[in-house]
Amino acid sequence: MLDHSVSERHYLDHASTSPCRPEVVAAMTPWLGVAGDPGRIHHEGQVVRSAIEQARSSVAELLGARSREVVFTSGATESCVTATWMATQRGPHVVVNAGEHSCVRESAARHEVSVVGLDGLGRVSPDAVMDAVRDDTALVHVQWGNHEVATLQPVGEIVARCRDRGVLTHVDAAAAAGRVPIDFGALGADLLSVSAHKMGGPPGIGALLVRRGLRLRPLLVGGSQERARRAGYENVPAIMGFGELARLLNNGALVDEATRAERLIGLVVAAASSGALGPGVELLGDPRPGGRLPHLVCLALSGVEAEPVLLGLDQSGVAVHSGSSCSSELLEPSPVLEAMGVDASRSLRISVGWSSDQGDIDAFCRALPSVLERLRDLRSGGRRPS
Repeated sequence: MLDHSVSERHYLDHASTSPCRPEVVAAMTPWLGVAGDPGRIHHEGQVVRSAIEQARSSVAELLGARSREVVFTSGATESCVTATWMATQRGPHVVVNAGEHSCVRESAARHEVSVVGLDGLGRVSPDAVMDAVRDDTALVHVQWGNHEVATLQPVGEIVARCRDRGVLTHVDAAAAAGRVPIDFGALGADLLSVSAHKMGGPPGIGALLVRRGLRLRPLLVGGSQERARRAGYENVPAIMGFGELARLLNNGALVDEATRAERLIGLVVAAASSGALGPGVELLGDPRPGGRLPHLVCLALSGVEAEPVLLGLDQSGVAVHSGSSCSSELLEPSPVLEAMGVDASRSLRISVGWSSDQGDIDAFCRALPSVLERLRDLRSGGRRPS
């Protein structure tokens, strides 16, 4: 157990990872002691195989896909990297936008890559994407919604225009899955990536959706698992947990949680807009509820660096984040915010999930003004303007 200096903690970093739901833990636990290779024809193996396929069906239903289109992976990072690897057998060139997750940007950078910029709200222009497409373009990446500022991308238009050009598309839906409805079949994309742990599922499990009829080389070879699209022994307990998570969300939890998340994040937006969080706190990304993911908000902070704000909030019992989830260890400015033309070193990301309540938001709204005031006092040498 973690030892904290305050008696009550308020976790508002669900966009990085969300606590595993009790129902998911309960669904996984029995399978930790089950022996049976799902690739074998004996009874034990076929019991496991049947359970995996039931879980696959639930995940497919959640994402609007066919069961055979679901390839289980270790998470969205593997899925995104695999999508790039798979597609680049068709050509050397990849198109990304500057707001993509680091795993997408870095896997694309191993090939010939064109990077498309963002506007001030964090949105990419479909015209700019198509201008970057070449005759030898193998793949266009586009997020469903941005993982830092929540802005929804024009994914449907980009996918449709790429299909007209005969170019494959990959959608990173890790930030969106479990938060907004996803219909892979209706979207028409070729590849789509998700991760269970961001929705309250187990860590170490995700999925890559591969459009029916698309034949691409696998990244992981050495076995015929996942219909020869991803070698390696299946993570059976995690797959069972992912399947249970999908069943919960399919049975109404997704809509209920999205509505609650939008209300909770709306309280933060309202507090920032009214000045209740203190001076110099502004919303980043699309301000419209219909233009953003419902569960997260990014705030710009003037006059203070993000790291001491994070530490001050943590000492007050509030866990939030700043910048992209994979750059914080290096304390680098956020590439997403840099692409938007805003100060990339002074931001906070607040995100809610299935276990969040108004008490968490209230704690954040109480703590932030005092943390900012203390830091600004320190920066001015304790002098207050007269």
